Amino acid sequence: MRFRFLERFLNKNTPDTPLFLYNTLGKEKQEFILSAPAKTVRMYNCGPTVYDVQHIGNLSMFVFADILRRTLEYNGLTVKQVINITDVGHLTSDADEGEDRMTKGLKREGKKLTLENMRELGERYTQIFLDDLRKLNIDTSRITFPRASDYIPAQIAMITTLQEKGYAYTTGDGVYFDTSRFPAYGALGGVNIEGQKEGARVAIKSEKRNAADFALWKLDSKLGWDSPWGKGFPGWHIECSAMIRAILGEQIDIHTGGIEHIGVHHNNEIAQSEAATGKKPFVRFWMHRAHVQLEGAKLAKSKGNVVYLSEICERDFHPLALRYLFLGAHYRTSSNFTWEALGAAQTALGRLLSFAREEGGTVSEMHRRRFHERLNDDLDTPGALALLWEMTGDGSLSHADISATLRDADRVLGIGLSQPSVLEILVKEDIKIEDLPLEVALLVNDRERARADKEWTRSDELREKIADAGYDVSDTTGGPEIRER
Repeated sequence: MRFRFLERFLNKNTPDTPLFLYNTLGKEKQEFILSAPAKTVRMYNCGPTVYDVQHIGNLSMFVFADILRRTLEYNGLTVKQVINITDVGHLTSDADEGEDRMTKGLKREGKKLTLENMRELGERYTQIFLDDLRKLNIDTSRITFPRASDYIPAQIAMITTLQEKGYAYTTGDGVYFDTSRFPAYGALGGVNIEGQKEGARVAIKSEKRNAADFALWKLDSKLGWDSPWGKGFPGWHIECSAMIRAILGEQIDIHTGGIEHIGVHHNNEIAQSEAATGKKPFVRFWMHRAHVQLEGAKLAKSKGNVVYLSEICERDFHPLALRYLFLGAHYRTSSNFTWEALGAAQTALGRLLSFAREEGGTVSEMHRRRFHERLNDDLDTPGALALLWEMTGDGSLSHADISATLRDADRVLGIGLSQPSVLEILVKEDIKIEDLPLEVALLVNDRERARADKEWTRSDELREKIADAGYDVSDTTGGPEIRER
């Protein structure tokens, strides 16, 4: 405890409200504190394989990473963020089997199998991916997006180091990492190595020493890059380790991905990185997002069970309604996408935006602090949103102060509470009192009298009755604003 106090005292970046994040490696929430000399959080987010358009389940990963980044910055920290672009070497299976996804993309589009065409395919889908991120209010200008194909020499060098240290061996189809030489293999997520030895995950090939061993380099005499082992491609796992080391260093603070990455991909990254550098830990905090489901089933291209952001826009939904929908479920909880849920999210976002239209005002410190506490409890976005909705009914706050507090919260949420273009599309026009049904108009007038007499409880009760009648009322310096729900 004394050490924690001293570290907090020395580290000016540490906020008064401690930040706790769930660390998959420790299977618990742990306090996130940078070591005293550090000033920047080094964060790596597993990125897309750009052989096709990314569906909304893939995109949810990067909304999560964006919320994480914004929360770190809300806590006074600086973030160096990297999202890799896999444009080579990702097989359709974590077990180093199946067809290479980039090759699959070229075949689908009738393109000749060349490195040039692979690069062109990757860049085309990378741009679509980046455009989708920007539509979801993710600032791509502040993120580094390295292409795996640009780091082939770094990957070859890392494989060479592993071979020299006795962690890698060659076979007839490539170079493999020997997991038996890394006793800690499988610590992330508690992988059952004994079960793997029995063939639970993959059958052992005749030249493969252990079932859990994974490819570092796959030979391909027809397509690929020259290497000391022959022409071919790097394995999927090595690209992340090599790019992290080249861009962020040998040890980083946070690494994110989907829960499907825990058992194989991320354990492989740990093994090859720590074996190559001799430094532990490779990553301090491992964070994983749960899957997004579609109508109760897993989103999956292979099953044709996908929704794309372009479809959402074509149906006249705003992309930030999807972002709002994502934030309505905790990142470690599997969420369910339905068109009805998206419609409800768009309606809710429009209502919340209507409270954020007034300029000026002062941020409510009490509500800001409670919002901050929710965020710092492992990115509790559902709880944070609930607090904001509770605040909009706080009769002791002026509309301008509510607006200012919402805008401050949007520094993290990124749902467009201060973006005129979003307001223009989602916020419904005000309704004049004389145009309301008589019974609603009487409720509004009664509420105004209650507010004038500072009868806040009665004012809140009347607001609820107005809402039950299908209308929202907001308090401004110019009088009440009424809109249909």
